Parts: sequence; structure tokens; C-alpha cells
Amino acid sequence: MLNIVLFGPPGAGKGTQAERLIEKYGLSHLSTGDVFRFNIKNNTELGQLAQSFTSKGHLVPDEVTIKMLRAEVMNHPDSNGFIFDGFPRTNAQAAALDELLSSMSTSVNVMLALEVEEEELKMRLIKRADISGRVDDADPKIIANRLKVYKNETEPVKEYYQNQNKFIGVNGFGTIDDITKLLFQAIDSL
Repeated sequence: MLNIVLFGPPGAGKGTQAERLIEKYGLSHLSTGDVFRFNIKNNTELGQLAQSFTSKGHLVPDEVTIKMLRAEVMNHPDSNGFIFDGFPRTNAQAAALDELLSSMSTSVNVMLALEVEEEELKMRLIKRADISGRVDDADPKIIANRLKVYKNETEPVKEYYQNQNKFIGVNGFGTIDDITKLLFQAIDSL
């Protein structure tokens, strides 16, 4: 089973590249944002619990997030593996993911981190706002805050996987096809 943590700041191209990795390797895509939205929309027990936090502006606790991910992983028993997108965001979540996968006799194989300079990220997010209409991508103050939160809170997860020799940084600057080729090379070298 191939399990990949796809990592990088907002605007690095994770969503675009995830689609290509899914297609080539036959993986299941687990996006925590999608899992939250599905559970909240369908008013599941976990969705109600998550909404009780988000409606107050609080982060959903790790144990609720892990329960949702566990349920989603169990929905794909015949998967060749998973791409974890938007998770883990903290070292505690990374450890919880290790426990979840260990209980299934598997583990994270690699963290692929798309590395892109901040100015390029800002330009990409503004361009994405024009295409997708996402208001949060158009506001320079919101972009700056999202990048700051990523740098301070999420980026330290890289060290967690570096300590396990599972981290591969990939140059996220270039054409989409060039970046895809680098990701394929990284996976095929495992």
C-alpha cells in the first residue's frame, strides 16, 4: 500500500498534483476539508460534533478529525493507498495518523512537500481567485495570514517526517507537467 502525505503551503499546487498522482498510482484522495464538508452536510454524528466547534470559530479537535479520517479510510478497503491532503497539520496529528495506519498494518511511505517561494505563492493564489472566485484567495491580508499560519503551525510537521527519513522536498516551481514528473520520480524511487 502506498500512502503519501502531500504537503505544501496554500497555492503550492497540491490539489492539481493530487489528481495526477491518484490517476497514475490508483490512490484514494483523503482531503480533510472534503471529509469535514461531507460529514457536516450529511449531518452525521461526527459532522454535528465538528460543527459544534467550527460554528464557534474553534479548530476541530484532533480526535474528532482522526475519527472522521478513520471512517473514510475504512470506506476504501480495496484501495492501493491514500493521498492525505490537508492532513496532518500538527505533529500530534502526524502521530495519530501513524497510529491509525499502524492499526491497519501499513504506514506513511513518504511526505512529498511542494516547495514554492512566498512571492510565487501569492501570485498563484490571486490568479486562483480570478479563476475560482474564492474570495479568500483575492485578499492580500488573508493570503499573508494563511501563509503565516502555515509557516508557524503546519510547516513544523516536515521535521516529524524528516526524523523518520520519509520527507522528500520537491521543487514546486515550473510547469505543472515538470512538477508532476518530479513527483513521479520521487515516488518511483521509493
